[in-house]
Amino acid sequence: TLFLPILFYSIVYSQSPGSIRGFVKDSTSGEPLAFSNALIKELNWGASADNKGIFIITAVPPGNYTILVSYVGYEPQELKAKVEANKLTQIDFYLKPNSIEMQTVEKVDERVAESNATDLGIEKIIVKDLEKLPQGVETDIFRSLQYVPGVKSAGDVSARFYVRGSPSNQNLILLNDIPVYHPFHALGMFSAVDPEMINNIEFYKGGYTADYSGALASIMKLNTKNGSINNFSGKAQASLLTGKVSLEGPLLGGSFLITGRKSYNTEILKKFTNDKNVPIDFYEMSVNIFFPEVFKTGNVKLFWFTSSDDLDNNNINEADFKWSNKLVGLKWFQLSDSPLFFEVSAYFSRFDGEVIPNLSSTKPKKNSLSDFGIDMNFRYVYDSKNELHIGLKIQEISSELILENASSTPKDISGPKGANIDVFGKYKILSNENIGIDLGTRLNLTRLAAGNSGDNFFEPRISSTIRLLPELAFKAAWGIYSQELVTLSDEDELINIFEPWFVTPSYLPTSKAIHYGACLEIQFSDELKSEVGGYYKTLLSFPALNDNKILPTDPELVEAKGKSYGLEYQLTYSPFPFRTNLSYSLTWAEKSANGITYSPRYDSRHSVNFSFEYNIGNGWYSSLTWNYYSGLPFTQISGYRDEWDIRNLERTDIIYNDLFPYTIYGKRNAVRLPDYHRLDINLSKNIDLNFMKLYLSVSVINVYDRKNIFYYEKETGKRVNMLPFLPTASVR
Repeated sequence: TLFLPILFYSIVYSQSPGSIRGFVKDSTSGEPLAFSNALIKELNWGASADNKGIFIITAVPPGNYTILVSYVGYEPQELKAKVEANKLTQIDFYLKPNSIEMQTVEKVDERVAESNATDLGIEKIIVKDLEKLPQGVETDIFRSLQYVPGVKSAGDVSARFYVRGSPSNQNLILLNDIPVYHPFHALGMFSAVDPEMINNIEFYKGGYTADYSGALASIMKLNTKNGSINNFSGKAQASLLTGKVSLEGPLLGGSFLITGRKSYNTEILKKFTNDKNVPIDFYEMSVNIFFPEVFKTGNVKLFWFTSSDDLDNNNINEADFKWSNKLVGLKWFQLSDSPLFFEVSAYFSRFDGEVIPNLSSTKPKKNSLSDFGIDMNFRYVYDSKNELHIGLKIQEISSELILENASSTPKDISGPKGANIDVFGKYKILSNENIGIDLGTRLNLTRLAAGNSGDNFFEPRISSTIRLLPELAFKAAWGIYSQELVTLSDEDELINIFEPWFVTPSYLPTSKAIHYGACLEIQFSDELKSEVGGYYKTLLSFPALNDNKILPTDPELVEAKGKSYGLEYQLTYSPFPFRTNLSYSLTWAEKSANGITYSPRYDSRHSVNFSFEYNIGNGWYSSLTWNYYSGLPFTQISGYRDEWDIRNLERTDIIYNDLFPYTIYGKRNAVRLPDYHRLDINLSKNIDLNFMKLYLSVSVINVYDRKNIFYYEKETGKRVNMLPFLPTASVR
C-alpha cells in the first residue's frame, strides 16, 4: 500500500507542471467570496482566494484532480479538473448559501491553504460577520476594530481608532483603493462608510509589505460589493439614528449596486453628547457598476461615493460646521492565459471642510484637499509558486488651509501643490511549503513638497513565515515607511470636528517610521487557534503643533519623534454553534515634541476584548462583547489665576472686569483617568416571509451601566461620562 502513492508521486513529478486558477462566487448573486479556500484533494495542498475571490495553485503535476472549495456559511463544492503540462486550467466555483447557516462539514484546513502565507499583522474581515455583534445604534465598521489586538478605540463618543500606539491621523482608509480623508459622520461618532456597500475588509496594523504606502500606522482596505448579476433586489433599513436603502441587479451584462443613508433622528445622539442638543445632519451615497467579462477574463469597475455633514446650530451666536467627501474611480482588472494578473486604476478624491464662526468666538477655518491618482500593479506567479509583484503610483495633490490667528488675521498655511511618483517591487518566495518570504521595496522618485526632494529614499520591507510544525508557525516583519500628508490636530481636543489635511511643509522632514514585529501562531485544530506576538515601532519624524509659538513668524508645526512597543495575544475557539474570541494587548507609547517627552493621550497600557457568539438556530443569533482598557493619560488642572485682558489696548479705564481667569495646568498627561469597561449584548432574528426577508436586531449597550469617564470640564472640574445603559434596535 505504501508503494502506490510513492509510485504516483514519482510519475507526476517527473512531468512539467501546470496551474489551476479560478473564481469563487456566490451562486445567487455572483458576488466574490473573498478569502475562501481551495484544495487539491489528491495532493493535499491548495491556496486561499484574494479579496476578489480569485485563487491560483501552481506547480501542479499533470493529471486529473478533484478540487474542493469551502467557505463558512456555504455548501462546499467539488469539481474535477484536468491539468496539462505548461498550461493553465481555469475552473470557477459558485457556492450555494447554507440555508441553516451551519458551518461546512467538509472544509479546507487553513493550515493547508495558507501554510506559508506572509500575512503578519493582517486582519481579514467579512462584513456580514459584524452584523452579529452588538451594535451601538447601528453596525459601524470602524468601531468593530476595537476587537482587534493592538487597536484602541477613542471611546464611546468617537469612531476614531489608534493602532499600536500611533495617532489616528497615521491611519489610511482606502475605499476601493481610493483614499478617504475624513471618513466620519456626526462629530466623528460614526464611520461615513455604510457597511451595506462593503464586501470585505483587509486591515494592516503594521509591518505591511511594499504594496502599500502613505501611512505610518495602519492601512484599511474596504472592498465594495459588485451587486447581484442575477436578480434585482432592494433593501430598506431603519435604526434609531438613520434610514438607509440599497438597490442592486443586473445591468448590460454586468451588475450595479446603489446605496444611500440619511440621518433623521438626532435625539439618540444626546446619549453621546452628555444630553446636549447637537443639530447633526448627514448622508452618504454610493454607486457601483461592475462588468465581469471584459476582454474574456477581465473586469471593469466604476465607483462613485459622496458623503456630507452639516452641523447647523440655527443660532447666530454659535458656530456652524460643514464637511464632505467626494470620490470617483475606475478600475480595470485583467487575467491572461498565463499566471499573470494586472490592474490599472484611476481615481479622484476630494475633501472639503469649513468652520463658520457666525458671531461666536470660534475661529474660522477652511480646508480642502484634492487627490488625483493612477495605480498600475502587476503580479506573476511562477511554476515554482514564487511570485513577482511590481507597481507604479502617480499622485497629484493640492491642499488649501486658511486659519485665523489670535489677532483675527487670516493666514494661509496651505501646503504646496505637487506630484508624488513612486514604484515598488517585491518577490515572494513560496516554493517551500513551510517557508514564505516577501522581500521588496518602494522607491520614491519625487516628493509632494519640493523642499523635501532630498528625502527621496528606498523603503525596504521584508515579511517572513516559517512553519515549524503543521500546527506551529513563526512570523516576522520589518519595514521603513513614510507619510507626506498630515493633519493639523491637537491631541488634547476631546472631539475633533474635522482635522485639516495638508502636505508636509517644506521646512519639516517627511514623516518616517520603522516597524519591527514577530508572532507565534498555533493552530491546535480547525476550531482552536492562538497567536502571541510583539512589536516595536520607532517614529523617526512626524509633525506636531508648536505649543511654544509666540511670534507670527514662528512655525505652526514642529518636528516630533516617538516610539511604541507592546505585546499582543489572541485566542479563537469556534466549535459550531459557538464562537469565542479573547484578546489582550500590552502597550507603551511615548512622544517627544516641544522639548518634552510624555505619554500621548491615546496611550492605554492594558486592553482586553472578549466576544461570544451563539447560533441558536431557526434564524436566531445572539452575542455579547466585553471591553476593557486601562485609563488614558490627561493633563490635570493645577489651579487658576487672574490676568489682565490686554486685547483692547486703547482703553484707559482699567476695572475689575478686565481681569479674566487663566488656567494653570500640571505636567502634561501625567495623570490617568479611571479604567474603562463595558458589556454589550445582542439578539437578532432572520425571518423569511416568502415575498420578503426581514432581519431584526436588538442590542443593549453598557448592560451594567458602568460610569465610564469621558473627561473633566475645564471650567468646573465636573465629571462627564460616556454612554449609559442604552437599548437600541434596527430592522432591515
